[in-house]
Amino acid sequence: MANQNDKVWFITGASKGMGLELTKTLLAKGSKVVATSRNVKSIEDKIDNTQNLLALTVDLASDASVKSAVDKAVETFGKLDVVVNNAGYWTVGSMEEMSDKEFRKSVDINLFGTVNIIRSAMPNLRKQKSGHIINISSVAGYAGFGSSGSYTASKFAVIGLSESLAQEANPFNVKVTVVAPGIFRTNFLNTGSLQTAENLIDEYQTNDKMGTWGQLNGNQPGDPAKLVQILIDITAMENPPLHLLLGPDAYQLVTDRRKADEQEFEQWKHLTLSTNFDNA
Repeated sequence: MANQNDKVWFITGASKGMGLELTKTLLAKGSKVVATSRNVKSIEDKIDNTQNLLALTVDLASDASVKSAVDKAVETFGKLDVVVNNAGYWTVGSMEEMSDKEFRKSVDINLFGTVNIIRSAMPNLRKQKSGHIINISSVAGYAGFGSSGSYTASKFAVIGLSESLAQEANPFNVKVTVVAPGIFRTNFLNTGSLQTAENLIDEYQTNDKMGTWGQLNGNQPGDPAKLVQILIDITAMENPPLHLLLGPDAYQLVTDRRKADEQEFEQWKHLTLSTNFDNA
C-alpha cells in the first residue's frame, strides 16, 4: 500500500468547520493539501504549517475559477489523489420566503460547485486511473426539513449525483463516497455558512428557526476530529463505502426515515400497482 502521506488532497470550504479540521490534520501528517475558500486569507490566517499547503481563492460557482484552481493544483503537486467537496451554505427560510437569488446561491455552492470540481478533476483522475472523490452531503440529503428547502434540495441532489458518478468512475479505478454527517461541533452554525432569508413572512414565524440552531451551536454531539480521521481512513480502503452516514444521530434519523418510507409505499401500493394497461 502506498504511503498515505504521499497523497495530494483537494478540499473545498477549507477555511472553517470540517474542511479546516481536515486540512490541519492532513498537514500535521505530512500530506499535501490544496485548500480552497472564497478568500484565501481566511485559510492562511488559521494555518501555521504552509510547507505542503497550496491555499487558493476559488469561486465554486464559476467553472473557469474552478478549472484554474485544479490546473494550479496539478501544476504545483503533480497530481490529485483525493477530492473533498465540502463547501456548504445554508439559508433558513420557507419556500415562499426565499428569493430566487437566495435559493440559487445555496444551490450554486452546494450542488453546482461540486459539479464544477468533479468536471475539472475527473480528467486527471481518469488518466492516472486512481483517485477518490468524497462528496459531503448531509442527513438533510435523506430527509427534508421545513425552512431548509434550498439546502435539502441540493444535498439530496449530491447523493444522486454521487451514485451516478460512482458508476461512471468505476472503470477508471476512481472511488466515490458520499458522506452524510449528523450534527458535529464545528463553526458551521456561525454566521457565514448559516443565514436566514432576508424577507421573512410573519405567518411562518411559529418558532425561532435561527434560535433553535443557535442553541445547538457549541453543544453538537459529533467530534469533528473523529469525522476527519474516518475520511482519511476510507481513502486507504480498497473498497470504500459509496454511502457513509456519520454520527449516531445521522444513523437514527436516516434509518427511521427509510422505515417510514417503506410503510408509506406499502400503504399506497394498491395505487402504485394499478397503472399498467388492463391487458398488460
